[in-house]
Amino acid sequence: MKNIFLLGITVLLCACNPKPTDGPAPLRVGMELSTPPFEMVDRAGNPDGIGVRLAEALAKQLQRPLDIQVMAFKGLETALKTGKIDIVLSSMTDTPKRRESIDFSDAYCKIGLALLVAKDSNVQGPANLNQPGRKIVARLGTTAVDYVKNHFPKAELVLLDQNAACLLEVTQKKADAFIYDQLSILKLHLAQAENTRALLDPLQTESWAMALRKDDGKLKEQINTFLKDFRANGGMDALGEKYLKVEKTALKERSVPFVLE
Repeated sequence: MKNIFLLGITVLLCACNPKPTDGPAPLRVGMELSTPPFEMVDRAGNPDGIGVRLAEALAKQLQRPLDIQVMAFKGLETALKTGKIDIVLSSMTDTPKRRESIDFSDAYCKIGLALLVAKDSNVQGPANLNQPGRKIVARLGTTAVDYVKNHFPKAELVLLDQNAACLLEVTQKKADAFIYDQLSILKLHLAQAENTRALLDPLQTESWAMALRKDDGKLKEQINTFLKDFRANGGMDALGEKYLKVEKTALKERSVPFVLE
């Protein structure tokens, strides 16, 4: 039911009525609202999070209405390539493989892949995972999938759609580890601290950026200018304070660099 809901929602966020025919075209931003605190829904069911606030600020600077189109993560690249959306802003990693068919803005977030394991697991790090009989869960369409295939070929890879399902695999000990970005792993651990451990030393460092079509050079230039100005004016610091205060403290305690700095 949730998937149907996500696939069907289109949220128009602007301070005015839908654009007149001679007004600026909406900035159509594709995202999946299942990666808190970056992309999520608030208690009223409205889009919320760091990615949403970035999209709002970008649309404001471009003086265009914002049209957030919510869809499953695995469908975002196709929607971009076929012209259904203008950009993807959904915790998407900039990778050489993706750059073969789409383009990326400058990074707005630096982050690493990390591991979530059960509290009493004998897994102490990646060296314990590349073994027959191990099961590693990863989300469909993420860079974690390729990482597991390349670095843990002896382990069994389990693919799921949602963070909650991946967490359940670990807490029920059906999987030895869940591999995903550091912030998501930390957040899941804090929610299930009595049942899990977060191994936050990055397996590899990645950059999250806004994805766009290769032929949209003007928009890319506008996005990069926006990101530079937004960061210089304290926008990233404000978002970190609003959405990641607990995580920032927890990362500092573990000597892990904060991702928005």
